[in-house]
Amino acid sequence: MAIFSTLTGESVTDPTADRTFDDLGLYVEELGFSFGIGESTTVAIGKLHPVFGSAWDDTAGFFGGTLAEDYELTEQLGILADVELNGAGTLSFGLFFADDTSLSRSWGTDRGRNRSDTGGAGNTGKLDSFAIQWNHEVDNTRFHIGARHLSASVGDVDDEQGFVAGLGHSFDAGLDVFAEVASFSNFGGTADDATFVTLNAAYAMGDWTLSGTLSQRDLDSSGKTDLHSIALEREFSNGMVLGGALARQDDGGVKDTIVGLNLIIPLGG
Repeated sequence: MAIFSTLTGESVTDPTADRTFDDLGLYVEELGFSFGIGESTTVAIGKLHPVFGSAWDDTAGFFGGTLAEDYELTEQLGILADVELNGAGTLSFGLFFADDTSLSRSWGTDRGRNRSDTGGAGNTGKLDSFAIQWNHEVDNTRFHIGARHLSASVGDVDDEQGFVAGLGHSFDAGLDVFAEVASFSNFGGTADDATFVTLNAAYAMGDWTLSGTLSQRDLDSSGKTDLHSIALEREFSNGMVLGGALARQDDGGVKDTIVGLNLIIPLGG
C-alpha cells in the first residue's frame, strides 16, 4: 500500500490585469492511497487525477498542451483502477465527482470552496461520473483511446459525453511525434459541442530539444481558437532543464503573441 500527495502552488484566480506572482495559493491537487490486487491491478482512492487523454503530459514545449488542458480531469474525488491486460496494454477506469470538500480551498490566496450546487459537469457530490481509457505501446509506437461521462449538475443543460484518441511514435533519429483528438457533446454541461486537436513534434539534439505545436479548440458558442508554438529546451548534467517558447494565438480573430520561460530544478536523488 502507498500513500500519495501532490501540492500545487500557483495563481488561483483568473487574471484581470497584468500580474507577476500575484494571487498565489497553495492547494492539494492529489491526496489518497493506492494498493495492488494480484499482479495486474492497482486501485487508488482519494482526491485523484482520472485518466482521460494525455496531451498535457506527452507534448513537448511550454505551450504544447495549453488548449488540451481544458479537458484534463483534475481534483476529483473517487476511485480509480489500472488493469494490466497481459501484454495487451493497460485499461484505466474511474468513478468520481469534483472535489467539494475543504480540500478544494487554497492557502495564501483563498480561491474559495467548491460546492456541488454551483453547477458544472461532474460537480454533483455523487459517484456518478466515469472515465475509461485503453493505453498500449508496440515497439516505439504508443496509442490510446478513451471515453468519459460527466453528469450534469445544478443548472446544467445536459450530461457531458467525451471521446479521445491519441497516437505517438519515437524515431531512432531523435524525432518524436504525437497527435491527440478529443470530441465532446454538452462540454462542461453547457449547450456547446467541442473539438480539440493537438499535433506536436520534438527533435532531440544532444542536450537540446526543439519542439513545435499546432493546436485548435472549436466551441459552438465562441468559434475556433488556434495556437501555434515553437520551443527550445536544454537539459544540464545535474538534471536541471531551462527552456523558452514563443506562441501565436488566434482566438476568434483576437490575435496574441505569447512568450513563456520555464526552469525545472530536480530536488533529491
